[in-house]
Amino acid sequence: MQVTLKGQPLDLEGIQPVVGKKAENFSLVDLNDSLVELTELLNKPLIVSVVPDIDTSVCAIQTKRFNQEAASITEINFVTVSNNTKEQQSNWCAAEGVEMTMLRDEDVEFGKNYGLFIPEINHLARAIFVIDQNGVIAYEEIVPEIAQEPDYQKAIDAAKALI
Repeated sequence: MQVTLKGQPLDLEGIQPVVGKKAENFSLVDLNDSLVELTELLNKPLIVSVVPDIDTSVCAIQTKRFNQEAASITEINFVTVSNNTKEQQSNWCAAEGVEMTMLRDEDVEFGKNYGLFIPEINHLARAIFVIDQNGVIAYEEIVPEIAQEPDYQKAIDAAKALI
C-alpha cells in the first residue's frame, strides 16, 4: 500500500489490518515506562490513534482532538501511538497540558505489524483503528495523504456503536 506526503508517494511496510479480523497484539511502552498490551485495553472499545510525528501540526491537532473526545466518553479507551522518543512525547504533553496514554513504538515493531511503517521517512503512517472488546477491528482508516487529518467522527461513531 502507498500513502503520500504532500503528494510524494511513500510505501508502507507490512500488511495492513482489515475490518472484521483480529487485531495484532502489541506491547508498547507508555510515558511512565510501563508496558501496555492490547489485551489490557480491551475492557472497553478502544480507539488507537497513530501519528507520524507528535511534533508536527497535524499530529498535534489529531492527538488533542482525540484527547478531548476521550475525556468526554468514559466508556471508550483511547491511546495514541507514535515512534517519537519518550522525551519528545513527554515534552509535547507538558507543553500542551495534556494527560493521556501516549505509547511509543521506537523499534517500529507495532508499525511493521500493522503495516504502517514508512522506511523512507522512518515514521508511521497516520491511521486510526477502533477495536472491540474481543480484539476485532471494527473500523480502520489509513489516511491516504499524511499531511491531512483523519475522519474523527467516523472513528468516534464506530467506537460508540460498540458501547
